[in-house]
Amino acid sequence: MRDSLSSKECADRLKALADADRLKIVQVLRGGPKNVGEIAAELTAEIANVSHHLQVLKRERLVETEKQGRFVVYRLHPDVFEATRSAADCLDLGCCKLELPK
Repeated sequence: MRDSLSSKECADRLKALADADRLKIVQVLRGGPKNVGEIAAELTAEIANVSHHLQVLKRERLVETEKQGRFVVYRLHPDVFEATRSAADCLDLGCCKLELPK
């Protein structure tokens, strides 16, 4: 059987998003790029925990990184995140799209 939806990849991405803390990180990053310290402060969470969750999101190509001086800045991956002018933004996982209310 030909898997036109890339079921494994989609399932892995959905698993990454199935964690409440990771969804909160996605919400924070909708506001623009931030480093791990800024994300942790906004969530009032431990930097180590936020860093772990960011690595999971990065592995699934939901976020990307850029080195800026001594900081690593995280942003939602442009191939996945689609900011719209409608009432919601969208995460395009390839096999499905998830609407995120604003």
